[in-house]
Amino acid sequence: MAFNFITAEEAAAMIKHDDTFGLSGFTAPGTPKAVLEAVAKRAEKAHENGEEFKVNVFTGASTNDHVDGILARTNTMGRRAPYQNTPDLRKRINCHDAHYFDRHLSEMAQETRYGFYGNIDYAVIEAADITPDGEVLLGTGVGNVPTYAHMADKIFIELNEKLPKSLYGMHDVILLQDPPYRREIPIFHANDRIGSPVLKIDPNKVVGIIKTNSYDGVKPFTEPDAVSKQIGSNVVGFLLSEYRKGRLPKEFLPLQSGVGNVANAVLYDLGESTELPSFMMYTEVVQDAVLELIKKGKCTFASTCSMTFSDKTEEELFGNIDFFHDKILMRPAEISNNPEVIRRLGVIAMNTALEADIFGCVNSTHVLGTRMMNGIGGSGDFTRNAYISIFSCPSITKEGMISNIVPMVAHPDHSEHSVDILVTDQGVADLRGKDPVQRAQAIIENCAHPFYKEILWDYLKLGKGGQTPHSLAAAFAMHVAFSETGDMRNADFSRYC
Repeated sequence: MAFNFITAEEAAAMIKHDDTFGLSGFTAPGTPKAVLEAVAKRAEKAHENGEEFKVNVFTGASTNDHVDGILARTNTMGRRAPYQNTPDLRKRINCHDAHYFDRHLSEMAQETRYGFYGNIDYAVIEAADITPDGEVLLGTGVGNVPTYAHMADKIFIELNEKLPKSLYGMHDVILLQDPPYRREIPIFHANDRIGSPVLKIDPNKVVGIIKTNSYDGVKPFTEPDAVSKQIGSNVVGFLLSEYRKGRLPKEFLPLQSGVGNVANAVLYDLGESTELPSFMMYTEVVQDAVLELIKKGKCTFASTCSMTFSDKTEEELFGNIDFFHDKILMRPAEISNNPEVIRRLGVIAMNTALEADIFGCVNSTHVLGTRMMNGIGGSGDFTRNAYISIFSCPSITKEGMISNIVPMVAHPDHSEHSVDILVTDQGVADLRGKDPVQRAQAIIENCAHPFYKEILWDYLKLGKGGQTPHSLAAAFAMHVAFSETGDMRNADFSRYC
């Protein structure tokens, strides 16, 4: 079949108010770079003429400035799911100009297929290649595109000339059957392949191909600061202790790591450990640090949903793709984040928190309990099903005016039932096998900053009995103190006695 090559502007001209897009990609990699920008510019003109024009965007995870950024700045975003991390969109969400619903990443594709969120009008897919019979070679991120392409009425292909055709074989694309027909997912090792190297679509759905020529635009992470390095050292020290005690198998277990400077610091520290063996990763995102671990032979294989590499590292990957080709495999999010596989493989999960409370609950999403930061992402998928679930965060932020260890989290994303280990720059709290008071004692003693230890001990003494001795009146006193005075150290529990 011969496809039509069109411009992004021609594609945007087909779009109507309240149309719903399903996009390829997972984080910036694999995310379209042209069509949604053109849609935003068209919407901007419509708004100038007093016309209502917004679109709904479903993705694999976060996107980039070509999507979330420009749609937010032009107030073109209607509904959005399942994850975002763009400052401009964050402002719209917290002002209720955009309707964001936060979902576990493993659930988004299947819930879309179940019909929970309505129809997909257009899928926009970034590709390295497409054949006349509809075999699409995807780029550097997969996300939920098998579902969106299957459900979409029409499809745009963004053919990115920066993507080499030698990516062929680095994808493992599969579309799960829905209940009651779903079978087991036959992944028994992180490097098992179960699907196709290409995404197969109906070529009759393709209404146009748009040529692009752009890297993913991922900025390199800054060099880890002293706090991040200490957290990384503490995490690796804990894993080494578990390994020495025989609580981890001698061949080790696959690792999952979240995104950010702390996650990179942990991975770099793992790369320096001579006692821990080489390992595989079963994760949702691989970052620059993982490529370094693969080059060293420390990471022997990485199963992921996205290669979230900086432009420089992406160039290195493409320039040495023969070496990396059999060491990285990209899967859809409902496979990379699937609870069945995570539990079977015994994945060690390492994620970051905004704050944690003294009883072991974690807030991953809302600053002071109200303002959305990014979203829960895949942390819940891995946390609840991990062999060991580790959360980390700095003990303080804003030069000590905020303690990230608090009496009660202002927004609960992960309960104490799912959190095994809490790590800050101060130390490690092992929460396994402890009752609530014992957990509180371990967290205050090992994870709280010295600025806040006495304050947290004072709070614990306020409890009036019960297994979890909260003081309902005083539980958010530290948050209130920050809202009123700008410093959590000004919390005054005496007013609640």
